[in-house]
Amino acid sequence: MKVGFIGFGEVASILSQKLMENGADVLTCVEGRSPRSKDMAQKSGVRLCLRNIDVAEESDILISSVVPSMAVNVARELGKHSKGIYVDINNISPQTVKEALAQVENQQTVDASIMGSVARKGSQVQIIASGKYGADFAHLNEFGLNIRVIGPEIGQASGIKMLRSSYTKGVSAILWETIHAAYELGVDEEVMDIIAQTEGDNFKESANSRLLSSAFHSKRRFEEMKEVRDFLAGIDDPIMARCTERAFQLIYEQIGKLDKRPENYRDVFKTFKK
Repeated sequence: MKVGFIGFGEVASILSQKLMENGADVLTCVEGRSPRSKDMAQKSGVRLCLRNIDVAEESDILISSVVPSMAVNVARELGKHSKGIYVDINNISPQTVKEALAQVENQQTVDASIMGSVARKGSQVQIIASGKYGADFAHLNEFGLNIRVIGPEIGQASGIKMLRSSYTKGVSAILWETIHAAYELGVDEEVMDIIAQTEGDNFKESANSRLLSSAFHSKRRFEEMKEVRDFLAGIDDPIMARCTERAFQLIYEQIGKLDKRPENYRDVFKTFKK
């Protein structure tokens, strides 16, 4: 089984390790990618191709794992070269995933979404999939992944992901605002302890992880919330989604892109302007 990744960030790095452990041939291309992506790909031991087109033409299953703003362009670039199953695993709306997958000429496409944190759950994070070729993608369960097919239509998996993101990223934005204000007042530990009384013993650890993730992935989450906002706008007035989008935009503008994930939220707040 040859599995190709277009884009080699955290998701591709972690999933590829499990796939290779179970005998899959994993390939990618890092030409034009960030130094961090190149470093992860080289350390992972995946097979490096010269061009994305080579990855597309060789792969039995081709997985697009890029930032939301690149999803359609990547599909447009590689759709005519994909010989096997093309899987879009990006955090994009049903409208966008349909636009992207419409570019794949052989129409062997899957709409897939990751339900949880790959950093915490590793390769066992649940991936939901929809579309006529979902069962073909789910064959990667034989190579150690955790894929669940939830329906036959493109847009079903990404729709569920959008609704989950609306909730989880909204919670993260409120948490950031709350704990940052407490930090500025010098009572963040006390506020954490008080909230933990109702949220549970693991709240402080979970909150620290959420805050660090919000900073480290602020640009991606800002782009993802644009997709959520556009998706919800077709159903209701997305008031909270707009606020969450703006929150991640501010975090990214004030902190910028971090080269590595910090260990404590206070390290992040030191660089966050009032």
